[in-house]
Amino acid sequence: MGKPPPHIFPDIDSLAEEVICTFQRHRDLSAADGRPFHVALSGGSTPLAIFRKLKDAFPPEEWSGTCLWWGDERCVPPDDPDSNYGNAKKLLIDPLQLPAEQVFRIRGEEDPREEAHRYGKLLLDRLPLENGIPVFDWIWLGLGTDGHTASLFPGEPSLWHAPVPCTVASHPLTGQVRITLTGRLINAARRVTFLVTGIDKAPVVKEILHKEGRFREYPAALVNPVSGELEWYLDSGAASMLQGLF
Repeated sequence: MGKPPPHIFPDIDSLAEEVICTFQRHRDLSAADGRPFHVALSGGSTPLAIFRKLKDAFPPEEWSGTCLWWGDERCVPPDDPDSNYGNAKKLLIDPLQLPAEQVFRIRGEEDPREEAHRYGKLLLDRLPLENGIPVFDWIWLGLGTDGHTASLFPGEPSLWHAPVPCTVASHPLTGQVRITLTGRLINAARRVTFLVTGIDKAPVVKEILHKEGRFREYPAALVNPVSGELEWYLDSGAASMLQGLF
């Protein structure tokens, strides 16, 4: 059986609405099983639109079983505009007044290697384990025009295959240091969803989904969760080169 086609939406608002429906459905399944719902959020501009809608989708009391984590973080303080946590805090966490025990941020202001070790240990301690690997209920991923995802960039395969849950990376052009989940942890998740918007992403989306061009160089092409639950949520711009191909 082939992989399911991507979910294509006319705009970012309709994409965000679908994410919210999926969020509610799987959060409720976790609650019915009597366990927390562990979600790793992504950075970038697309999640910001989702956060704005998500904060109004459910009352605060319905968030009690949800634990928020991050797939990667830039090594900056939480009040820096580049902070993935800082943006989520402003748009989602503070408006909902989520308690600290439900929010597990990567401390971008700390020594990167020490923080990667600390966060990796936290993942091992707090998440359910399968074959010794922490398992998220859901991981959100973005996609760069260079084919990177989380902060796993082309040309650094050792980081994708690292035996630890969390490691240190750097942006190949700017040199900005980042902390990121590694590939084996991403592929251990129960569900992984790429959230991709913008026409500038269309070429790399097409290469990855149709296994063309340089797709083998892209870390995003290595995302293949053992659960089989991999989704692509695209707006019309990101999907513009896929028309007629699915």
